[in-house]
Amino acid sequence: MVTKSSLDPIAEAEARIRLRYSRARSVRQTGKSIGLIAERIARKTCSDKGPAIGQLKLRWREIVGEDIAKYCRPEKLSGAKHARTLTLKVLPAAAPMIQHQSETIRARVSVATGGEVSAIKIVQGALTKTPVKPRPRRKQLTAQERDALERGAANIADPKLRAAIVGLGEAMLSREG
Repeated sequence: MVTKSSLDPIAEAEARIRLRYSRARSVRQTGKSIGLIAERIARKTCSDKGPAIGQLKLRWREIVGEDIAKYCRPEKLSGAKHARTLTLKVLPAAAPMIQHQSETIRARVSVATGGEVSAIKIVQGALTKTPVKPRPRRKQLTAQERDALERGAANIADPKLRAAIVGLGEAMLSREG
């Protein structure tokens, strides 16, 4: 602890008074957050359907449950945040069942989207499945490539680490493209 100030007492008293009555300056933000930028981009690209429908489509099975999700898909979410209309595409044979469950669906979607869904519009039609990208085929390594990997990792003392490095090398070399 310092017992004697290096400043003279008058200058020290003036500094304390200045500190007591000065206010902190606001810290300038360095930039916009990634979330705001992503929301702005999503708003531009999904202006006709809105960004909430994308989240709704991604989480549809967990929001409404497996039984209902088999027969219907969300198509459009329109209207203001306090009075939205959800358009569902429903298999024709299941339309009466979905109509009966519409109040449950409306309540669950309202909670999931953070805004009140006031009505559900049912459009009958075939459900399109989301296309699943096929996994890329892996090519088989030649004996020369496998030997080169083994020779490159030969001077690693730990056998588990050596096996992991060789496995990583095989995975990288067997990728197409």
